[in-house]
Amino acid sequence: MSGVTRRTFLHAAGAASLVSYQLASTTLDHADATPTVPAADRREPAGTEIRSIDGTGVVLQYGVVVPAFDGWRTDEPTRDYRSLDGTWRFRFDPDDDGERAGWHRLSFDDSSWDEITVPSAWDLLDTPGFGSYDGTDFGQGTAFADGYAWYRTTVQVPGHWSRRHVRLNFLAVNYRADVWVNGRFVGTHEGGHTPFSIPLHRPLRPGPRNVIAVRVHRRASYEDYTQASPEVTDPYAIPWKPVDYWPYAGITRSAWLEASPQVHVTKVLLDARDGELDARAVVENHTDRSFTGQVVFDPGAGSGGSTQTVPVTVAAGGIAVVRARIDIPDAPTWTPARARLLTCTATLRAVPAPVVDQLRSTYGVRTVEVSGTQLLVNGAPMFLKGVNWHEESAEHGRSMTHAAYERELRHVVTIGANLIRNSVYNRDPYVYDWADRNGVLVMDDTDNMWVNTAQERLQTEEYGLSRAMAATMAWNQHNHPSVVLWCLQNESEIDGADGAVYRAWLADMKAAVNAVDLARRPVTWASSTTHDPAFDIADVIGFNEYFGYFYGDNADLGPAIDDVHARYPDRPIVITENGTWSLPGQHGPETEEGTEEWQAANFSAHWSQVTERADYVAGYVYWVLKDYKQRCGYNQEFNGISAMGMLGFDSTTRRVVYDRFRDAELP
Repeated sequence: MSGVTRRTFLHAAGAASLVSYQLASTTLDHADATPTVPAADRREPAGTEIRSIDGTGVVLQYGVVVPAFDGWRTDEPTRDYRSLDGTWRFRFDPDDDGERAGWHRLSFDDSSWDEITVPSAWDLLDTPGFGSYDGTDFGQGTAFADGYAWYRTTVQVPGHWSRRHVRLNFLAVNYRADVWVNGRFVGTHEGGHTPFSIPLHRPLRPGPRNVIAVRVHRRASYEDYTQASPEVTDPYAIPWKPVDYWPYAGITRSAWLEASPQVHVTKVLLDARDGELDARAVVENHTDRSFTGQVVFDPGAGSGGSTQTVPVTVAAGGIAVVRARIDIPDAPTWTPARARLLTCTATLRAVPAPVVDQLRSTYGVRTVEVSGTQLLVNGAPMFLKGVNWHEESAEHGRSMTHAAYERELRHVVTIGANLIRNSVYNRDPYVYDWADRNGVLVMDDTDNMWVNTAQERLQTEEYGLSRAMAATMAWNQHNHPSVVLWCLQNESEIDGADGAVYRAWLADMKAAVNAVDLARRPVTWASSTTHDPAFDIADVIGFNEYFGYFYGDNADLGPAIDDVHARYPDRPIVITENGTWSLPGQHGPETEEGTEEWQAANFSAHWSQVTERADYVAGYVYWVLKDYKQRCGYNQEFNGISAMGMLGFDSTTRRVVYDRFRDAELP
């Protein structure tokens, strides 16, 4: 059953009031919902594993190494790229008839289908007033079209690709994607915000007409969106039930084909500190013969380092990790004040000399660690003045343009925040690059939100999707100096006083992150309670709190923090969420709930208690930068918009708390 959540808010009958719907659940059978996966398969469909290779944890999916997803912005001279962004054919499939009707086949005629832009969210195809606060038409339009929809596109493939290793890359498909190429099924991916790459060993063929078909499934949130009704859940999905952010559906981020040499550098892992670069190149051999050659590491202009050549032998069909430790005496330190980036290039050569492949990655010289109750960045205590945010806009949903990111994220700099929490899912790669360039720290998150005990046990012991999300988060964002904290989950259920299932779930995810991250960044999560029985597992204790709003008084925060500190005196504490709401433009006394002044006063009360305890509190992250959309059973009068932001949903309208946060001084 769904109870009152911390952000439950409805403006009903002309007065602000807290309302919760007690909802029964409708559960989808996972195999019936996604018939491509046999019922007996109890593992998430990408088959994610972490394999120790030459002393390095390497993440594999679909039987191959998860690649660097930099093709959206780089153009390596040894590789070929075909962008799949643009116009695709599109059709909803409410009765799931498409596969039986052959919609995946090469010969299928899709000329009568509609068109859709990739990337985009199908929510915005036909939902007038999606960004409005007027909820008159809530529940109508394609924003509430759930179930299956199909995408088809045609791509030309040059002849020499038959001698290359080709991958089909998607930065995000929400929620589940089944993919066919020229009528051949090539793979399934689950998880709406995680990039994935499917190897195409045979399906592509030279010529002008290769057809890619993608069937996308989004689970409904409720049986009826306009009244109290049962939730629709899936015990294997993450998140498994409705959550209070909008589940934008479709191919929501960029997609492309990437053709590499059969022997190539799949990923470069970089960790720079103390005048030294630890560089590791993951080399894959997709031929039936052993490869012998060299990897040449160039630490980049401005590093003061010299190239280093390391021999490599990769068995037929094998994987090797080549490691170099390179002195970089002139490399500047990456700091929030001076976000200096360098570029490392790993060049694979055959013996004696020809270049086979190359892969570049940016990096920064930066350390992050925990020392007692302090979070240290570059050896100095850092107090995090942060904001949570959701990646969406009324114009683009979760398929924001780079210009839209720039317009929105500039507010982070304007208000003096030094951290963004990517609540509660991974972001588009552009966001991490933006943070690297602008010196803004990042707490990165997974989709593990409101997971209950049964799902925690299932994910740990059988399905492994929570573990896969944690591992790929650390793998994909590994080289970004802006990322300083890994956040494993948000407000999930704790089973009893000792939380044995909960602890095992968190420990499993933390082990996955630590197996991958050379820098060993601290691990945290956003707990729903200050009495979390797994806080001893966390490197940084994180919890969400709403004193004076949903429970207690504002003044209760300080004693609650002190109690946590007394029980865990050797851990730093971060408030991962705190906030209230106000109706845009509603002004009045600071004591009147729902006014902008009340919202700002609550922030000030919490900020002062946190900063007074800076000896053992390492930061505070406000909920939330701007108003955000929900399909949960509340806020319907406002068209599903939660009014908890410093900014309105237009990313422009400022509330009083915006200026109050900007003026709040660091301790």
